[in-house]
Amino acid sequence: MDATDPAPHDFTRETATEGVEGALRLIGGRWKLAILFHLFGGRVLRFSELERAIPQISQKMLMQQLRQMEADGIVWRKVHPEVPPRVEYGLTPWGQSLCPALDAVLSWVSAQPGR
Repeated sequence: MDATDPAPHDFTRETATEGVEGALRLIGGRWKLAILFHLFGGRVLRFSELERAIPQISQKMLMQQLRQMEADGIVWRKVHPEVPPRVEYGLTPWGQSLCPALDAVLSWVSAQPGR
């Protein structure tokens, strides 16, 4: 093992189940994946841009989802001291690191027999 490799995890079936369930809770729900996909690639979007990008989501729900994702360390938020205030959102490095995992899930489901 190389010194830059992450430390191995000694998961049991139970701890692996708990870990994956916890991860799915972090990104679960109707809107979080849509928000993630709009912010992947280092994109920084204003609240109003996210609203336009996901027209089916209510303003209240978008705010709730962003706050939850910020509290979970997936999204960062920056308020610019302007009138009216400009609020921007982007992915934290940890949030951006979800991209390869979600790409793998997408490849997995695309390979489903009969698709």
